[in-house]
Amino acid sequence: MRGQLPLRKFPVLRVSTPRVHVRQLADDDAKPVTEIFADKQTQRWLPFPRDFGQIDGTSWCTEMAQERRDSGAGDHYGIVRREDDRLVGCLWTKRTDWGAKVTEISYAVAPEARGFGVAPEAVDALAIALILEHGFQRIELRVAPGNTASRRVAEKAGFSYEGLLRNAGHVHSDRVDLEVWSFVAADLH
Repeated sequence: MRGQLPLRKFPVLRVSTPRVHVRQLADDDAKPVTEIFADKQTQRWLPFPRDFGQIDGTSWCTEMAQERRDSGAGDHYGIVRREDDRLVGCLWTKRTDWGAKVTEISYAVAPEARGFGVAPEAVDALAIALILEHGFQRIELRVAPGNTASRRVAEKAGFSYEGLLRNAGHVHSDRVDLEVWSFVAADLH
């Protein structure tokens, strides 16, 4: 149809680094996903209002992921530690604009895997794959200003701080400003 972009599906991908694999989530990932999202520190910064309730790992790995894929809005991924093949985190892409070739990455990491560079490594690998292999031009992270750990992930993954979106998001506690961080195709040169 003229004047209309065709519905795009988010690419199926698997990315490996020396320490982690990033892959689409599967039914078998439901238990660790539920545990990751149930962690109090994770819940504090989840980009969902409190009345969203607990995230059901089975739904997150199946229906919710499939709905996001089918709509072209993004996908749900697992961060799998290579040394023991354990799922230690989740990544999800959202707010995808196929015309502008832009998407946003969000993430959550299991408590026992925090502080070891797993999140920045996985975010960096996913961002690079989306740019080099799938033609995206811009990848964004949005971080609540008080979430210093997430800010460190953005910095370590090579994202650039762009500014503050006032009252642009929400976490479990309330509405928040959001810092915008970006990684663009030109950053690879």
